[in-house]
Amino acid sequence: MRAVLIGTLNLFRKSTLLLRKIRGKTEQDIADERIVSGKAWEDFCDTLKAAGASMTFPGTPQDPFNQAEGYRYLTRLTRAGLMAFVEHADPKAPVLHRVVHETVKMGADNPDNFYQTAAISGEYEYRISGKRNSVKYLSFGTQIGHYGQGGGMPPSGFIEASDIVLNDDDTFELTLSCHKQPKNWLPMTPDSGSLIVRQTFLDRSTELPADLLIERITRKPNGNIVVHSEPSELTPKIVDDGLKSTSTLVAGASLLFAKWARDFSDHSNQLPMFDQETSNNAGGDPNITYYHSHWALGPDEALVIEAMPPECEHWNFQLNNYWMESLDYEHFTIHTNKHLASYEEDQSIKIIIAHSDPGHPNWIHTCGHESGTMCFRWIRANGKPQPSTQVVKLSSLRSTKQNTTSTYSPSVDVVES
Repeated sequence: MRAVLIGTLNLFRKSTLLLRKIRGKTEQDIADERIVSGKAWEDFCDTLKAAGASMTFPGTPQDPFNQAEGYRYLTRLTRAGLMAFVEHADPKAPVLHRVVHETVKMGADNPDNFYQTAAISGEYEYRISGKRNSVKYLSFGTQIGHYGQGGGMPPSGFIEASDIVLNDDDTFELTLSCHKQPKNWLPMTPDSGSLIVRQTFLDRSTELPADLLIERITRKPNGNIVVHSEPSELTPKIVDDGLKSTSTLVAGASLLFAKWARDFSDHSNQLPMFDQETSNNAGGDPNITYYHSHWALGPDEALVIEAMPPECEHWNFQLNNYWMESLDYEHFTIHTNKHLASYEEDQSIKIIIAHSDPGHPNWIHTCGHESGTMCFRWIRANGKPQPSTQVVKLSSLRSTKQNTTSTYSPSVDVVES
């Protein structure tokens, strides 16, 4: 459905563009006409209206509560798109900003992550400068394209903080370039269009994310660096393209994840392994084994998840609403991870999803939801053990606090987004 919708939109746009080119009009001429006539805005609004189809996609809950969350979700996607593709879409003057965060969520966004992005172009060279600070994991990736184009986002370069040479005061500089650099190089290709920064917390309450600044630069033959701060001039085409990308993001992402949620309901209250290729094509991390599913509980029921963690850099579990938005992790415990969880005596983990506190330290709050989606992750794991699940009566659960211990060791805990 998503591919058909986006393919149809793109085919129509390309056909119209080709026809006008044949008539001797440039892309800038066409954009001028679309802006002056109001067609750019009309198409933007029409595509947003079409995105409402995700609210009635087969399987979506039709009760007022879930529908209200769904329409809020569409507004959040719109806000994210406008921020990325209208406000911060200029690769000549890139801005690192958060598109996914506490009030904009999509695709089972990880509560342990601090996501940042910036518009870039393989036509230019960039420098990221900053201070590492204390967040446990930090990575940088360049990708071809962006979510608003409706296609995949294949990687064009990647580097982790562990591979970056730091100064004595924990500051560093990273070069983004199509040409290899002697150190601290993040590769790009001529088609690179997005920078993705992932910072992963073990504990948000104690760790400080890295301070980062991105600048467009030119390296002179004598080795000097010139920093460019001037942005592109605003043009009708920039606005027209931004509106197209925003509406395509809203329509495409909402339908994609509505389809995923519908498919997950076939194995509700279980956690089967998710297809890795599907995950990679949607921008997932190839180093992560995902277990996506649906959950649904009555008022007196609880879902018990048990697993023996393999040797891995990190793991976490999170609860989402039906639209695959992480629940409110600012105010409620809706996820746990390798550092935060309490362990059983045999070092296994038991996680309890319930509407009220069962007296277990690994209780995951449903935040008033009767159903939704959920995600388990093993990150760079030595093995892929299958988590087991069981729906039980809430009254059957007893506190296990006295039988649990935390085994977190900061000397060995490393994480990835």
